[in-house]
Amino acid sequence: MQANSNIQIALIGAGGMGQGDAKYAVSLPGVKLLAAADLYTSRLAHMREVYGPQTFTTRDYREILNRKDIDAVIIATPDHWHSRITIDALNAGKDVYCEKPMVQKIEQGHAVIAAQKKSGRILQIGSQYASSMVYQKARDLLAAGAIGKINMVEAWLDRNTALGAWQYSIPPDASPQTVDWDQYLSDLAPKRPFDAKRFFRWRNYRDYGTGVAGDLFVHLLTGAHFATGALGPTRVYATGGLRYWNDERDAPDVMLAILDYPGFSLTLKVNFKAGGTAEDFGVRFVGSEGTMKTGFTELLLSKTPRESEPGFTIDTFPKEQREKFLAEYRKQYPSSVANADSMRPDKTESFQPPRGYSAHLEHHRNFYNAIRTRKPFFEDAVFGLRAAGPALLTNTSLRENRICTWNAETMTAG
Repeated sequence: MQANSNIQIALIGAGGMGQGDAKYAVSLPGVKLLAAADLYTSRLAHMREVYGPQTFTTRDYREILNRKDIDAVIIATPDHWHSRITIDALNAGKDVYCEKPMVQKIEQGHAVIAAQKKSGRILQIGSQYASSMVYQKARDLLAAGAIGKINMVEAWLDRNTALGAWQYSIPPDASPQTVDWDQYLSDLAPKRPFDAKRFFRWRNYRDYGTGVAGDLFVHLLTGAHFATGALGPTRVYATGGLRYWNDERDAPDVMLAILDYPGFSLTLKVNFKAGGTAEDFGVRFVGSEGTMKTGFTELLLSKTPRESEPGFTIDTFPKEQREKFLAEYRKQYPSSVANADSMRPDKTESFQPPRGYSAHLEHHRNFYNAIRTRKPFFEDAVFGLRAAGPALLTNTSLRENRICTWNAETMTAG
């Protein structure tokens, strides 16, 4: 594909995230949306309202994959459809932008990797922290030893709103006539009568979504993996439960996890009702020489001066032993007289992207640049499984009340 040629795309899954992805995509030069697929008829009507009556719409995503004029697809369906549609699209010769998590089940991941490798197409997973300027800066600072040797990472994302807790709006016309419920379930979810809540609030249910793990832990792991260069943890343990949003959902609204990596530990936390009124997000890297905290739009670097001497606790020793200890100690740490030059304040630096910067937009820019250059962005199927696998293991740990093991090299659970 030539650098200045148009890229013609289709959206598969026209819900809130999908339509947001489409808007970012078409805001880029040379990207045009031709078609959309969704199982809810009125969303297709909305796509024609936004992109014109000529927009091809269908309930069957395979009709889109059969079109020769579609270069790439955005997949933003509920999680239980991600791997199947991704593999079908790659096999159909389409480049693919798939929302995170790449898979609903860990065992689906290697089939996606194989399909990408066999097809030679571009596959990019939609966790935008991989493209964030904030995390690029964090990676550079960590590599330069800005906080010394890293020993712990803390990451959290508290939503604090009903919409953040997946209480999405249910349209007045929701019915078996406007929703293709049978196709929604297909052979991927247990059969049950039509339920509008399970269709429009699908993240609340394990049959179709991946809960906190797939929606939010994957984001946090993506940022942490990119910044640290880590391939993944060795052990995973999680706890949590339903604490506030008891509305028939079976996905927890509070979840905590501890993941052991070679050389450091990572903690993850999500609480949909944490006591605030606004979303609270951050990743805090703790090192031997300081700390670094990242958010959506800022990085704070705090340097902690190394102690000039370790100090001592000899008050309980007898006089003779105190004097012997001090004699040896002062050979290594001579006494010094304090002066103005010895005053060294703790230093905190703030790094911020330019005004108007959007990691979402950059992530889409990276995808379409990869299509034009045929040079894949690094958040491919392998990166996608290395983020999704440990995240999904937190669900296993919580449900089965056990510590899970993960092989980051083979991307398999123990």
